[in-house]
Order: sequence, then structure tokens, then C-alpha cells
Amino acid sequence: MTTHPTSDETPACAADALERTPLHAFHLRRGARMCAFAGYDMPVNYPLGVLKEHLATRTGAGLFDVSHMGQIALVPRSGDVADAARALETLVPADIVGLAPGRQRYALFTNADGGILDDLMVARLADRLVLVVNAANKAADEAHLRRSLPESVEIRPLHRALIAVQGPGAEAALGRLAPEAASMRFMDAREIDVGGERCLVSRSGYTGEDGFEISVSEGEVERVCEALVDAGAVPAGLGARDSLRLEAGLCLHGSDIDGTTTPAEAALGWAIPASRRTGGARPGGFPGTERILRELAEGPSRRRVGLASEGRAPVRAGAELFLSEEDAAPVGRVTSGGFGPTADAPVAMGYVPAAASAPGTRLFAEVRGRRLPVVVAKLPFVPAGFKRS
Repeated sequence: MTTHPTSDETPACAADALERTPLHAFHLRRGARMCAFAGYDMPVNYPLGVLKEHLATRTGAGLFDVSHMGQIALVPRSGDVADAARALETLVPADIVGLAPGRQRYALFTNADGGILDDLMVARLADRLVLVVNAANKAADEAHLRRSLPESVEIRPLHRALIAVQGPGAEAALGRLAPEAASMRFMDAREIDVGGERCLVSRSGYTGEDGFEISVSEGEVERVCEALVDAGAVPAGLGARDSLRLEAGLCLHGSDIDGTTTPAEAALGWAIPASRRTGGARPGGFPGTERILRELAEGPSRRRVGLASEGRAPVRAGAELFLSEEDAAPVGRVTSGGFGPTADAPVAMGYVPAAASAPGTRLFAEVRGRRLPVVVAKLPFVPAGFKRS
């Protein structure tokens, strides 16, 4: 979802003007390198370092502070959560009406041109929907909801902490505090006790690994995190979170997707089910319907693709892409790039013309005045580890 800085793309620190998450003291006590991100003073990495934090998550369990993200409840005044679901479907092309209680779904806020205002998660509970939105967009998203939804739906910002425990060891670590979590599968969302604290837990995350996101009261989150560390979770910062999501082929709003990219261009058509497409049970009705449905049916003029370097030099965001070493005009641009520790190779994503988007297509990225060969690659670079059953 929201952009995270990599270790060599970190913005300058300006801690005095930044907001702090409820885990700020936890980060400082553990020696985190802090930096400005989305208006917050956030940990980029701990003394272990980005590489080891990344690998600890892939092989065990990483613990991330994502409390800068926005959490918003949509509460139907009628008491029927289906009313809130129908209202939200006027803003997203996802199937919210068909979302079962205790389940969560990825969705997109779209604009009138079919662009992506934000990507978000939507959980359906017995009496409300709970949205998790990107940190940089949370104020705009809340305003969008207030402008667009009827008075029959109460929009309630949640002032809670949010943490993520990710990796193949996440179930064992969280299970020490919440045995019930072991029975959850990918995209389940439940209110359960975690170390004696009532939390909203979803089996999800943004690393490509199995794991959980835990919404917990601000006053109890540090205690819960200390217990998770005691259970084997390794504190990890935004640097590792970024390299993990890049290997997993996951988009970052503001980098890989924004208000100028459509779902089809971004290869996110899978998030728009048949029920919301032409001929479906509830087709369209969301901003940008005409363009979005047309591109899903006919194909877009450009596509987001994976890019594998033929050498060892990483290709970073902003690098222009060319069809040949001699072409004067670029045909695309890299939107995210870096070295993938698990892939043990440079990995990147970017946009190219549809005609050049087939896996195996050879392109050239301009890096410091040189044209380096890259090959369109299938995503993800590292297979997902989700628990689907």
C-alpha cells in the first residue's frame, strides 16, 4: 500500500515537526534509525539492519509498526452492515456486498478518470466495516468518504495502533498470545484476545508472507509488541518492508499507482470481480466506471510489469525505459526498484506499452547515462506464502 523508503532512498529527517506513533519509545529503546515518512517519525531499520530484518521476516517472523496508517469504521445507523456495504460500493469497484462477515478484501478508491486515489483493505464485521488506508492519504480518504457517503453511514476514525507480524513464524509467535489466531486463514478478520487485550486481527499483510495485522489500543500496543518479541518476532523497519513488498510484486500508492493509473494499467484487474463488471450483478456505479470497464474488456495501452536486470546493478525508481540502446524517446519508466535479498538479484517494477509487456521482452533502463538491459518478468519475484486453507 503506502510507500516505504529503502535504505538508500531515505528522506532527510525533521523529527521536531513529525507525529509519533504509540510505539515511538519502543523504537528508540531498541536503537532504531528514525526518519520522516508520511508525516511521522518512523523506524527505517534497527541495529540488525535492513538485510537481516528482511531475511528474518522471510524465514521467521518480522514485527512492523504500521500505526501511521489510517483506520476508519463505517457504521450503518440502521444497524444493518449491508447498508454500509452498498454505500461503499459507490466508491470502489470491489464486491463489498458479497463480503462475508469475518472476511477482509483489497479495494481501490477510484476517481472520475478511472485513476486510483488510494488502495485499501476492507474488513466486514457483524455491525460495521473497518477500512485500513494509506498513511499519506488518510485525511483525503476520510474527506472523500464524508463527501460521498450518505448520512445513514457514520464515518468513525479509529485512534488505535496497528502492528504487523509477518513471516512463516508469525502464527507461532502470535499463537503464544492468541491461540485462536492459528485457526484463521488468509484474509480472515476477527476480534480476538491478544495477550488479554481485545484486538481486531486480520490474517494479512503487505510482505507476500503469511502473517497478521493487529489493531490494538494505543495504551496496550507496546506491551503486546514486547510479548511478540519475547515470542520470537524480530523488530523490522520500513526499509525491510519495502524490499519485501517489492519482491512480492505489491504496489505502493504514490509510486506504482496513483490518480493517473487505472486498475487495468496497474495489473490490478483481479481486484474487480465479475459482479462489478459489465454483465455482472452490480456492474459499475463507481467513479471512472466507463474507462475502467472498457480497459478491463479491451486491455489498456500500458501495463505495470516486473523487470529483472541482466546484471547485478539495481535499477531504481525514475529510470526511463527504452525499446533499444539507440532509441531517443523512452517508452516507459521504472516506478520501484532495488536489490531483492531473497531473490538475490535486482528487482524492479514499471510501466511499459502493452505491446512490450510480455514476459521475456528485452528493454533497456537508463542508469547514470548508461543503457542497462532488463527483461520483463512475471510477478511476484518471490512466491507468496499465504495460508489459504
